Amino acid sequence: MNSRFDITILGAGIAGLACALACARRGFSVEVVEQAPALGEVGAGLQIAPNGGRVLDALGVAPRAVASEAVHLIDGVSGRSVLRMPLGSGFRLMHRADLIEALGKAVAAAGIPLHLGQQIKMVADGYLVLDGGAQRPFKRLIGADGARGAARRFVAPDHAAGQAARFTGQVAWRAIVPVEDAPSEAQVHMGPGRHMVLYPLRDGRLLNIVAVEERADWTAEGWSQQDDPAHLRAAFAGYAAPIRALLEKVKSVHIWGLMDHGATPVWTRGVVTLIGDAAHPTLPFLAQGANLALEDAWTLAAGLGDAAAWEAARRPRVTRALAAAKGNASNYHLAGARKMAAHGVLRMVNAVRPEVMLGRYKWLYEHDATQGLG
Repeated sequence: MNSRFDITILGAGIAGLACALACARRGFSVEVVEQAPALGEVGAGLQIAPNGGRVLDALGVAPRAVASEAVHLIDGVSGRSVLRMPLGSGFRLMHRADLIEALGKAVAAAGIPLHLGQQIKMVADGYLVLDGGAQRPFKRLIGADGARGAARRFVAPDHAAGQAARFTGQVAWRAIVPVEDAPSEAQVHMGPGRHMVLYPLRDGRLLNIVAVEERADWTAEGWSQQDDPAHLRAAFAGYAAPIRALLEKVKSVHIWGLMDHGATPVWTRGVVTLIGDAAHPTLPFLAQGANLALEDAWTLAAGLGDAAAWEAARRPRVTRALAAAKGNASNYHLAGARKMAAHGVLRMVNAVRPEVMLGRYKWLYEHDATQGLG
Protein backbone atom coordinates (compact mmCIF):
# COMPACT_ATOMS: atom_id res chain seq x y z
CA MET A 1 0.00 0.00 0.00
CA ASN A 2 1.37 3.42 -0.99
CA SER A 3 0.74 6.74 0.65
CA ARG A 4 -1.64 9.07 -1.16
CA PHE A 5 0.52 12.04 -0.11
CA ASP A 6 3.55 13.35 -1.97
CA ILE A 7 5.27 14.21 1.31
CA THR A 8 4.97 12.95 4.87
CA ILE A 9 6.51 15.16 7.55
CA LEU A 10 7.48 13.54 10.82
CA GLY A 11 7.24 16.01 13.69
CA ALA A 12 4.86 18.93 14.29
CA GLY A 13 7.36 21.35 15.78
CA ILE A 14 8.52 24.59 14.20
CA ALA A 15 10.49 22.94 11.41
CA GLY A 16 7.83 20.37 10.56
CA LEU A 17 4.81 22.69 10.49
CA ALA A 18 6.68 25.40 8.57
CA CYS A 19 7.91 22.86 6.03
CA ALA A 20 4.40 21.47 5.59
CA LEU A 21 3.17 24.97 4.74
CA ALA A 22 6.09 25.65 2.40
CA CYS A 23 5.60 22.35 0.57
CA ALA A 24 1.85 22.88 0.23
CA ARG A 25 2.47 26.33 -1.27
CA ARG A 26 4.50 24.61 -3.99
CA GLY A 27 1.68 22.29 -4.88
CA PHE A 28 2.71 19.15 -3.01
CA SER A 29 0.14 17.11 -1.12
CA VAL A 30 1.38 16.94 2.48
CA GLU A 31 0.55 15.22 5.76
CA VAL A 32 2.13 15.71 9.20
CA VAL A 33 2.64 12.91 11.73
CA GLU A 34 3.26 13.80 15.38
CA GLN A 35 3.66 11.67 18.51
CA ALA A 36 2.17 14.21 20.95
CA PRO A 37 -1.58 13.99 21.53
CA ALA A 38 -1.99 17.75 21.04
CA LEU A 39 -0.09 20.87 20.07
CA GLY A 40 0.11 22.20 23.60
CA GLU A 41 1.91 24.73 25.77
CA VAL A 42 5.37 23.24 25.32
CA GLY A 43 8.70 25.02 25.66
CA ALA A 44 9.42 28.61 26.57
CA GLY A 45 10.67 31.74 24.81
CA LEU A 46 12.13 32.15 21.34
CA GLN A 47 14.14 34.90 19.73
CA ILE A 48 13.16 35.15 16.09
CA ALA A 49 15.75 37.14 14.15
CA PRO A 50 15.12 38.72 10.74
CA ASN A 51 16.47 35.67 8.90
CA GLY A 52 13.81 33.45 10.49
CA GLY A 53 11.18 36.17 10.40
CA ARG A 54 11.43 36.44 6.61
CA VAL A 55 10.29 32.84 6.33
CA LEU A 56 7.34 33.44 8.67
CA ASP A 57 6.38 36.50 6.63
CA ALA A 58 6.58 34.53 3.38
CA LEU A 59 4.35 31.84 4.91
CA GLY A 60 1.87 34.46 6.09
CA VAL A 61 2.26 33.41 9.73
CA ALA A 62 2.21 36.18 12.35
CA PRO A 63 2.26 34.92 15.96
CA ARG A 64 1.92 37.45 18.77
CA ALA A 65 5.35 38.77 19.64
CA VAL A 66 7.29 41.55 21.33
CA ALA A 67 9.59 43.62 19.12
CA SER A 68 13.12 43.47 20.51
CA GLU A 69 14.89 46.82 20.60
CA ALA A 70 18.36 45.70 21.68
CA VAL A 71 20.68 43.02 22.98
CA HIS A 72 22.04 44.28 26.28
CA LEU A 73 25.18 42.76 27.81
CA ILE A 74 25.36 43.33 31.59
CA ASP A 75 27.91 42.39 34.26
CA GLY A 76 25.87 39.98 36.33
CA VAL A 77 27.78 40.50 39.56
CA SER A 78 27.79 44.31 39.64
CA GLY A 79 24.69 44.91 37.53
CA ARG A 80 26.61 47.45 35.44
CA SER A 81 25.88 47.82 31.73
CA VAL A 82 28.69 46.61 29.47
CA LEU A 83 27.31 46.98 25.94
CA ARG A 84 23.84 47.69 24.58
CA MET A 85 23.55 46.81 20.92
CA PRO A 86 20.52 48.46 19.28
CA LEU A 87 18.63 46.26 16.87
CA GLY A 88 16.91 47.25 13.69
CA SER A 89 13.45 46.05 12.75
CA GLY A 90 12.61 42.38 12.44
CA PHE A 91 13.81 41.03 15.79
CA ARG A 92 10.90 39.40 17.64
CA LEU A 93 10.50 37.74 21.04
CA MET A 94 7.74 35.18 21.37
CA HIS A 95 6.53 32.16 23.31
CA ARG A 96 7.16 28.91 21.48
CA ALA A 97 3.56 27.87 22.11
CA ASP A 98 2.33 31.02 20.33
CA LEU A 99 4.45 30.24 17.27
CA ILE A 100 3.29 26.61 17.22
CA GLU A 101 -0.32 27.76 17.57
CA ALA A 102 0.01 30.18 14.66
CA LEU A 103 1.71 27.57 12.46
CA GLY A 104 -0.87 24.96 13.46
CA LYS A 105 -3.76 27.23 12.50
CA ALA A 106 -2.13 27.94 9.14
CA VAL A 107 -1.65 24.19 8.55
CA ALA A 108 -5.32 23.55 9.34
CA ALA A 109 -6.43 26.42 7.09
CA ALA A 110 -4.37 24.94 4.25
CA GLY A 111 -6.18 21.62 4.66
CA ILE A 112 -3.03 19.72 5.60
CA PRO A 113 -3.88 16.61 7.65
CA LEU A 114 -2.21 16.53 11.08
CA HIS A 115 -2.12 13.07 12.66
CA LEU A 116 -1.53 13.41 16.41
CA GLY A 117 -0.72 10.70 18.96
CA GLN A 118 1.30 8.63 16.48
CA GLN A 119 4.03 6.84 18.45
CA ILE A 120 6.73 6.06 15.90
CA LYS A 121 9.03 3.19 16.78
CA MET A 122 11.27 3.41 13.72
CA VAL A 123 11.65 4.67 10.18
CA ALA A 124 12.18 2.05 7.48
CA ASP A 125 12.49 2.19 3.70
CA GLY A 126 9.16 3.56 2.56
CA TYR A 127 7.19 3.30 5.78
CA LEU A 128 6.96 4.29 9.42
CA VAL A 129 6.67 1.58 12.04
CA LEU A 130 4.34 2.52 14.90
CA ASP A 131 4.37 1.09 18.40
CA GLY A 132 2.42 -2.14 18.13
CA GLY A 133 3.83 -2.92 14.68
CA ALA A 134 1.42 -1.10 12.38
CA GLN A 135 3.02 0.42 9.29
CA ARG A 136 2.38 3.82 7.75
CA PRO A 137 3.69 4.14 4.17
CA PHE A 138 5.25 7.27 2.70
CA LYS A 139 6.56 8.37 -0.68
CA ARG A 140 8.89 11.05 0.63
CA LEU A 141 9.66 11.66 4.31
CA ILE A 142 10.96 14.85 5.90
CA GLY A 143 12.31 14.13 9.37
CA ALA A 144 11.60 17.03 11.72
CA ASP A 145 11.37 14.97 14.90
CA GLY A 146 14.49 16.24 16.66
CA ALA A 147 17.94 15.06 17.65
CA ARG A 148 16.70 11.88 19.31
CA GLY A 149 14.00 11.10 16.76
CA ALA A 150 13.40 8.08 14.58
CA ALA A 151 14.28 9.87 11.33
CA ARG A 152 17.79 10.74 12.53
CA ARG A 153 18.33 7.13 13.61
CA PHE A 154 17.46 6.03 10.08
CA VAL A 155 19.49 8.58 8.15
CA ALA A 156 22.61 8.57 10.35
CA PRO A 157 22.36 5.58 12.73
CA ASP A 158 25.89 5.86 14.13
CA HIS A 159 25.53 9.58 14.80
CA ALA A 160 22.03 9.23 16.21
CA ALA A 161 23.15 6.55 18.63
CA GLY A 162 24.92 9.26 20.59
CA GLN A 163 28.46 8.39 19.57
CA ALA A 164 29.09 11.91 18.33
CA ALA A 165 27.30 13.72 21.16
CA ARG A 166 29.48 15.41 23.78
CA PHE A 167 28.47 17.00 27.06
CA THR A 168 29.57 20.63 26.87
CA GLY A 169 30.20 20.92 30.61
CA GLN A 170 27.19 23.23 30.92
CA VAL A 171 23.65 22.84 32.16
CA ALA A 172 20.74 25.17 31.53
CA TRP A 173 17.64 26.10 33.49
CA ARG A 174 14.54 27.60 31.93
CA ALA A 175 11.67 29.33 33.64
CA ILE A 176 9.00 31.95 33.00
CA VAL A 177 7.87 34.45 35.62
CA PRO A 178 5.11 37.09 35.56
CA VAL A 179 6.29 40.70 35.60
CA GLU A 180 4.69 44.12 35.49
CA ASP A 181 6.55 45.75 32.62
CA ALA A 182 9.60 44.01 31.16
CA PRO A 183 11.98 46.05 28.97
CA SER A 184 11.70 45.38 25.22
CA GLU A 185 15.15 43.90 24.90
CA ALA A 186 17.11 40.71 25.37
CA GLN A 187 19.52 40.95 28.30
CA VAL A 188 22.57 38.76 28.87
CA HIS A 189 23.82 38.92 32.46
CA MET A 190 27.40 37.63 32.34
CA GLY A 191 29.50 36.19 35.15
CA PRO A 192 32.34 33.78 35.94
CA GLY A 193 31.30 30.31 34.83
CA ARG A 194 27.65 31.23 34.25
CA HIS A 195 25.28 33.61 32.50
CA MET A 196 21.58 34.37 32.32
CA VAL A 197 19.45 35.49 29.39
CA LEU A 198 16.23 37.43 30.03
CA TYR A 199 13.64 38.70 27.58
CA PRO A 200 9.93 39.58 27.58
CA LEU A 201 7.04 37.56 26.20
CA ARG A 202 3.34 38.25 25.61
CA ASP A 203 3.21 42.05 25.71
CA GLY A 204 5.89 42.22 28.38
CA ARG A 205 3.74 40.47 31.00
CA LEU A 206 6.05 37.44 31.20
CA LEU A 207 9.81 37.24 31.46
CA ASN A 208 11.65 34.32 29.92
CA ILE A 209 14.70 33.08 31.85
CA VAL A 210 17.44 30.85 30.48
CA ALA A 211 20.33 30.41 32.93
CA VAL A 212 23.51 28.50 32.10
CA GLU A 213 26.13 27.19 34.52
CA GLU A 214 29.41 25.41 33.89
CA ARG A 215 29.41 22.06 35.63
CA ALA A 216 31.66 19.01 35.62
CA ASP A 217 28.94 16.43 36.23
CA TRP A 218 26.64 15.44 33.41
CA THR A 219 22.93 16.19 33.41
CA ALA A 220 20.55 14.50 30.99
CA GLU A 221 19.31 16.58 28.07
CA GLY A 222 15.66 17.26 27.37
CA TRP A 223 13.33 19.97 28.62
CA SER A 224 11.02 17.80 30.72
CA GLN A 225 13.18 17.46 33.86
CA GLN A 226 12.00 19.48 36.83
CA ASP A 227 14.50 20.99 39.26
CA ASP A 228 14.25 22.74 42.61
CA PRO A 229 14.23 26.54 42.08
CA ALA A 230 16.53 26.76 45.12
CA HIS A 231 19.31 25.21 42.99
CA LEU A 232 18.93 27.96 40.40
CA ARG A 233 18.96 30.64 43.10
CA ALA A 234 22.09 29.13 44.67
CA ALA A 235 23.92 29.08 41.33
CA PHE A 236 23.33 32.83 40.89
CA ALA A 237 23.59 33.88 44.55
CA GLY A 238 26.59 36.06 43.68
CA TYR A 239 24.68 38.12 41.14
CA ALA A 240 23.32 41.63 41.66
CA ALA A 241 20.26 42.22 43.85
CA PRO A 242 17.73 42.68 40.99
CA ILE A 243 18.59 39.25 39.60
CA ARG A 244 18.36 37.62 43.01
CA ALA A 245 14.97 39.26 43.54
CA LEU A 246 13.78 38.04 40.15
CA LEU A 247 14.80 34.47 40.90
CA GLU A 248 12.77 34.54 44.11
CA LYS A 249 9.69 34.69 41.86
CA VAL A 250 10.55 31.40 40.15
CA LYS A 251 8.09 28.73 41.24
CA SER A 252 8.83 26.07 38.63
CA VAL A 253 12.04 25.41 36.71
CA HIS A 254 13.36 22.83 34.27
CA ILE A 255 16.97 21.81 33.77
CA TRP A 256 18.84 20.01 31.03
CA GLY A 257 22.39 19.22 30.03
CA LEU A 258 23.71 21.00 26.94
CA MET A 259 25.00 18.43 24.49
CA ASP A 260 27.04 19.21 21.40
CA HIS A 261 25.64 16.80 18.80
CA GLY A 262 27.01 18.61 15.79
CA ALA A 263 25.40 18.28 12.38
CA THR A 264 24.81 14.76 11.12
CA PRO A 265 27.33 13.68 8.47
CA VAL A 266 24.51 13.32 5.92
CA TRP A 267 21.01 14.77 5.90
CA THR A 268 19.44 12.44 3.35
CA ARG A 269 19.16 8.69 2.95
CA GLY A 270 17.03 7.51 0.06
CA VAL A 271 13.73 9.41 0.23
CA VAL A 272 14.23 10.56 3.85
CA THR A 273 15.68 14.04 4.54
CA LEU A 274 16.33 15.67 7.92
CA ILE A 275 15.72 19.30 8.86
CA GLY A 276 16.02 21.40 12.02
CA ASP A 277 17.33 19.72 15.15
CA ALA A 278 17.11 16.32 13.48
CA ALA A 279 19.86 17.45 11.09
CA HIS A 280 21.84 19.95 13.17
CA PRO A 281 21.00 20.47 16.86
CA THR A 282 22.12 23.96 17.82
CA LEU A 283 23.50 25.20 21.13
CA PRO A 284 21.43 28.13 22.46
CA PHE A 285 24.16 30.78 22.63
CA LEU A 286 23.19 32.54 19.40
CA ALA A 287 19.40 31.99 19.62
CA GLN A 288 19.33 30.49 16.12
CA GLY A 289 17.75 27.06 16.58
CA ALA A 290 14.24 28.11 15.53
CA ASN A 291 15.58 30.47 12.87
CA LEU A 292 17.68 27.80 11.18
CA ALA A 293 14.71 25.42 11.35
CA LEU A 294 12.54 27.96 9.52
CA GLU A 295 15.23 28.46 6.91
CA ASP A 296 15.50 24.68 6.44
CA ALA A 297 11.74 24.37 6.04
CA TRP A 298 11.50 26.90 3.25
CA THR A 299 14.66 25.97 1.36
CA LEU A 300 14.03 22.22 1.39
CA ALA A 301 10.52 22.75 0.01
CA ALA A 302 12.18 24.69 -2.83
CA GLY A 303 14.90 22.08 -3.32
CA LEU A 304 13.05 18.78 -2.94
CA GLY A 305 13.84 17.82 -6.51
CA ASP A 306 17.52 17.41 -5.58
CA ALA A 307 18.09 16.91 -1.85
CA ALA A 308 21.84 16.49 -2.34
CA ALA A 309 22.11 19.88 -4.01
CA TRP A 310 19.98 21.41 -1.24
CA GLU A 311 22.30 20.00 1.43
CA ALA A 312 25.43 21.13 -0.41
CA ALA A 313 24.06 24.67 -0.62
CA ARG A 314 22.73 24.71 2.95
CA ARG A 315 25.46 23.01 4.98
CA PRO A 316 28.14 25.78 4.91
CA ARG A 317 25.77 28.34 6.41
CA VAL A 318 24.50 25.95 9.07
CA THR A 319 28.06 24.92 9.97
CA ARG A 320 29.09 28.55 10.39
CA ALA A 321 26.07 29.30 12.59
CA LEU A 322 26.71 26.27 14.81
CA ALA A 323 30.34 27.30 15.27
CA ALA A 324 29.38 30.88 16.14
CA ALA A 325 26.89 29.68 18.76
CA LYS A 326 29.45 27.34 20.29
CA GLY A 327 31.99 30.14 20.64
CA ASN A 328 29.66 32.57 22.40
CA ALA A 329 29.37 30.66 25.69
CA SER A 330 32.99 31.18 26.72
CA ASN A 331 32.69 34.91 26.01
CA TYR A 332 29.86 35.17 28.54
CA HIS A 333 31.73 33.31 31.31
CA LEU A 334 34.96 35.28 31.66
CA ALA A 335 36.52 35.91 35.07
CA GLY A 336 39.34 37.91 36.61
CA ALA A 337 41.70 39.92 34.42
CA ARG A 338 40.28 38.55 31.18
CA LYS A 339 36.81 39.70 32.17
CA MET A 340 38.03 43.18 33.15
CA ALA A 341 39.90 43.60 29.88
CA ALA A 342 37.08 42.31 27.69
CA HIS A 343 34.39 44.36 29.45
CA GLY A 344 36.59 47.44 29.24
CA VAL A 345 36.90 47.07 25.47
CA LEU A 346 33.16 46.50 25.09
CA ARG A 347 32.37 49.61 27.13
CA MET A 348 34.62 51.68 24.86
CA VAL A 349 32.84 50.26 21.82
CA ASN A 350 29.51 51.01 23.48
CA ALA A 351 30.51 54.64 23.95
CA VAL A 352 31.56 55.13 20.33
CA ARG A 353 29.83 52.70 17.96
CA PRO A 354 27.65 50.10 19.71
CA GLU A 355 26.28 48.84 16.38
CA VAL A 356 29.72 47.51 15.39
CA MET A 357 29.44 44.34 17.48
CA LEU A 358 26.13 43.34 15.94
CA GLY A 359 27.62 44.00 12.52
CA ARG A 360 29.70 40.86 12.95
CA TYR A 361 26.50 38.91 12.34
CA LYS A 362 25.27 40.65 9.21
CA TRP A 363 25.93 37.41 7.33
CA LEU A 364 23.46 35.69 9.66
CA TYR A 365 20.65 38.20 10.14
CA GLU A 366 20.54 39.76 6.67
CA HIS A 367 20.27 36.43 4.89
CA ASP A 368 17.00 35.83 3.02
CA ALA A 369 16.31 32.08 2.75
CA THR A 370 13.21 32.75 0.63
CA GLN A 371 15.52 33.75 -2.23
CA GLY A 372 17.60 30.57 -2.56
CA LEU A 373 18.62 27.17 -1.18
CA GLY A 374 21.51 28.23 1.08
